[in-house]
Amino acid sequence: MSEPARIDARGPRFVASITAVLLLIDVFLGLIGLSSQPGTSSGWAIQSASFAERVLDPAFLLLLLIVVLFAWSVIWARTAPWGVLFRSVVQPRLKPATEFEDPRPPHFAQVVGLFVTLVGLVLQLVGVPWGLTAAAAAAFVAAFLNAAFGLCLGCQLYLLLQRAGVIGRAQPVA
Repeated sequence: MSEPARIDARGPRFVASITAVLLLIDVFLGLIGLSSQPGTSSGWAIQSASFAERVLDPAFLLLLLIVVLFAWSVIWARTAPWGVLFRSVVQPRLKPATEFEDPRPPHFAQVVGLFVTLVGLVLQLVGVPWGLTAAAAAAFVAAFLNAAFGLCLGCQLYLLLQRAGVIGRAQPVA
């Protein structure tokens, strides 16, 4: 049985840093945007907004970009922009890595981030007040914890599910 691939542990933190900044901007846009504004009559502005207005909201457009970046990193991890930036520009300027990790937990964390941000987009499209902002804020908290403290919530979830035998273990051949 071969040993799984290892990645420089600083890479996911670098990616989380950029993601956290983008998500923080999105939370700000959500706080001043369509999803959190009171309507002219009873209710919220998003509930009476047209589909086009919901899509063209700057918070929606930025979160859509973030979703695309998450999807890119889930489907084609080696070519995802922030990972390529880290490997080609940042990593060569750092001391050689001394800490490595299994790439599966960070990859799973990207899947979780994709799911959470997709939920935010759907909530915006169906007109749920604060939905996009809440989803972006939740994703921001996770990205910030990883970037600032090295605490990857998606990785911890992966390890929990792995211990439970749900994912990440080879199934015995029957």
